[in-house]
Amino acid sequence: MLGQTLSAGDYLARVRDEIARLDLHAVENVSEVIERAYDANRFVFIIGNGGSGANASHLCEDLAKCTLCDFESQKRLKVLSLTDNTAGIMAWANDEGYERIFLEQLKNLASPGDVLIAISGSGNSPNIVKAVEWGNAQGMETVGFTGFSGGRLQAINKHNLHVAIDDMGIVESLHQVVFHWLIDDLHRRFTAKHQPVARNGAQAQL
Repeated sequence: MLGQTLSAGDYLARVRDEIARLDLHAVENVSEVIERAYDANRFVFIIGNGGSGANASHLCEDLAKCTLCDFESQKRLKVLSLTDNTAGIMAWANDEGYERIFLEQLKNLASPGDVLIAISGSGNSPNIVKAVEWGNAQGMETVGFTGFSGGRLQAINKHNLHVAIDDMGIVESLHQVVFHWLIDDLHRRFTAKHQPVARNGAQAQL
């Protein structure tokens, strides 16, 4: 934890430096992957543990709501965070092992062409790796958000955004920064596709 040895100013300066090191092509590519899922009416599933699980829930909420410009008639992104099915998670963890909590949910819900966004600071969480391996085998578009060395997850994802620093707090924070840009960019992309309908049924003028 770098905050144990760095002053507030030095810590925030390090965060700034790590933001500057992000691969912007990889960031923009994630937005394009989600846009393709939106266009094709595919589902986007999101998984993570701990702080990354909280980020998964937050990203899901934002993708579902904050990408909309018209709550009444706009086409919506199909998105679900598998971190939020508490009873299902406990059942699989208790009976079959924690490493299966996401994999088994995907077996119920996912189809080829759907997107799986997997968030793991270490990149080595067994439940994340198993879910992505299954997703790849089923023809899903797998997207990883990793930190530290990237671990197994970075090696097996079809798409990846890596934060190359050995500090979980900064990794999770930078993931969240990227997520917030994604929401804004996808709002722009989805709005450009939306054709408002006037009350008389005619297409409204943009």
